[in-house]
Amino acid sequence: MNNRHVRLSRNRRPGRPLTVTSVRRLILRLTEENTTWGYRRIHGELTLLGIKPAPSTVWEILKVEGVDPATQRSNVTWATFLHSQAEAILAMDFIETFTLSGQRQYILAAIHHARRGVRALGTTAHPTHAWVTQTIKNLVTDLEDAGQLAAIKFMIRDHDAKYPAVIDETLGQTGIRTELTAVRTPRMNSIMER
Repeated sequence: MNNRHVRLSRNRRPGRPLTVTSVRRLILRLTEENTTWGYRRIHGELTLLGIKPAPSTVWEILKVEGVDPATQRSNVTWATFLHSQAEAILAMDFIETFTLSGQRQYILAAIHHARRGVRALGTTAHPTHAWVTQTIKNLVTDLEDAGQLAAIKFMIRDHDAKYPAVIDETLGQTGIRTELTAVRTPRMNSIMER
């Protein structure tokens, strides 16, 4: 009886079991629709969907189909990133203005890249770290109330000294990653600068 069990449970094919056809099709579809994704990114997206092939399996499927596993990955430009992630990007900057009485005011504003909706987050004559931190907390609360917080993944801002380090932590706790622009490169945040 034990020999029979051993015989029945023995793997009839050598090597790894084949990947399900629907998973193979999904991998190829993801590759076709997202030309900048490499095999690791595709593997990550599959994992988020609850499909858990090994990264090497994704790589092998792409190789067998004649698709480079790292298609155009090195060609991702800042403009391509901004265009492909527009729905998930907020950009933020200070606008300096003067009142009719000649007093200098700083307006902290944010813009959603896809909808180009501008939010004036607040205005003050003296933007302290405490004021900026509270303003960012208010922005997070407003986004949450509007049901938009889950869609935002990136906050683009410059290296201005008015931003305290704690705002990156505050945004990070909600799943928003801060992307700093290069120094003296206003084109990296051109939508907000405009």
